[in-house]
Order: sequence, then C-alpha cells, then structure tokens
Amino acid sequence: MENNIQKLNPREFPELLKEITDPPKQLFIRGTFPNEKENKFLCVVGSRKYTPYGKEACRKIIEGLAGYPIVIVSGLAIGIDSVAHKTALEVGLKTIAVPGSGLDDSVLYPSMNKILAKNILEKNGALISEFEPTFKATPWSFPQRNRIMAGMSNAVLVIEAEKISGTLITSRLATEYNRDVLTIPGSIFSKNSEGPHMLLRTGATPITCAGDVLIALNIESEQNKNKKTLFENLSKDEIAVINLLKEPLIKDELIRNLNIPISSANILLSTMELKGLISERMGKIFLV
Repeated sequence: MENNIQKLNPREFPELLKEITDPPKQLFIRGTFPNEKENKFLCVVGSRKYTPYGKEACRKIIEGLAGYPIVIVSGLAIGIDSVAHKTALEVGLKTIAVPGSGLDDSVLYPSMNKILAKNILEKNGALISEFEPTFKATPWSFPQRNRIMAGMSNAVLVIEAEKISGTLITSRLATEYNRDVLTIPGSIFSKNSEGPHMLLRTGATPITCAGDVLIALNIESEQNKNKKTLFENLSKDEIAVINLLKEPLIKDELIRNLNIPISSANILLSTMELKGLISERMGKIFLV
C-alpha cells in the first residue's frame, strides 16, 4: 500500500469542517475525498467491545443505505468503527477513516486495520488526519480526532456506548457543532445501551431502520419516490377517495361518502388496492 500522503491547502478542507469553532490548522489525506455537493456524510461511532446486537444493528442500517448518496465516516478503530467501514465497502458506499495517528503505514493505528485501510483506498475512499504523517497515536489524540469526524459530517450515529466513552465525546462535539445526533435504542440490561439511552433523554433522534437515517439526512427514499409516482395521474374518483382518507374509514362509510353506485365503488377500491394506493385492514380502508 503506497503512502501517497498529501497535505491539503486550507481552502481544500471539507466545507463542513471549516464551520466548526476549532478547525484543524492542517490536514493530511490519502485517497479521494468524495464530492460534498453530491453526498451526505454520516459519522458512525460506537463501542469497541460491541455486542452481537450492536454489530447486527450497524450492518442492517448501513446495508439499508446502499445506493444512496451517503459517505460513511468513522475512526478505523476496532469495534463498531470497523464494522461500519467494512459494511460500507461491502454495499458499495464510500467511506472515510479518521485514525488517531498519522497516515504513514509505519504508524497507522490500529496496525491490524491496515488491510481495511487499504481496502478503503482501493474503493475510492480516503484516510484523513490532522497529525503529521509519522505521528504515533497517543491517548489524547483520539478525543482530538473525534472533532474532525463530527465536524465533517452532517450527522453522527451512535451505536452502543457506555456512559463514559470516547463515542459520547463525538456525540457531544456533534451537538456543539449543530449536527444531528442519532442513536439506536438498545437493551435495558446492557451496559452498552447506557450511552444511547442517555442521548435519547437529551433529545437525540432514535433510529430503528435505514429509512430513519434517510429522513434525518433529508434524503428522499426510493419508497417515497415510488409513492409519489403512484399518486400521479389519478382519476377524478381516485382523487375523491384520497381526499376522504385523510383518516382511515370503515369501507361502508367510505362508499357512502363517494356518492357513486356501490358496484362502481367496489371496483374502484379494488383497483386502487391493486395499484398499491390503499389497503384494507380490520374493516377499515387506509392510505398506503
């Protein structure tokens, strides 16, 4: 893996990173920084000692983001960081790693993730650090690099964290930088859920599926796009049904309000259900 480390001109710093109160004085990069105008940047952080639930949740959320203009940002660390980077690569999302060390192979931390770093670069991702290329990671360099991760991202997603952890430093910085903080609720019996549940109490957005992330990042999902297409070119009677179903209605009540022959109303409703515009559950008609 060739080093090819470049020092960015301050004008080339990520735009979001320029906005924070304590931007880096210098920034080094290996690889290709994704286009900021075309992508949203999601920082994914979590426990180094994740549970099977945390790993599965991380994978499920990121897999659901495949195909959308989203870049996954994380810290190359052992644990949820690695799961986030690897899953992003598996599903074709670009990813950026911000290690707590310099970017030279001789010091890249953790050394066991050098292959992961190589894969990130091969898939047109990037490694970024404010530290000199041969700087060795220290205990204080990790909290310091966390502001780079939070600062360059549109939102921070926390997946498992104890009450006192580096992960929560990143979420606190995200709040200070006016970034959205997202988190996945966990088991009440797990220490790793203490951090997320504390964040929820202080206003973080709960995330239970990839769609929740898309909403938080203000990205329209394919499902919503398809729904919009479905609701185009409706007939006069179909529009009448849509207008009546602002609240679910009992089928008989809906048919009475339509003011058309019962046989025609039944055919209309059956057609609309086949189109995926409405559904019938427990005797009531709902808009899809």
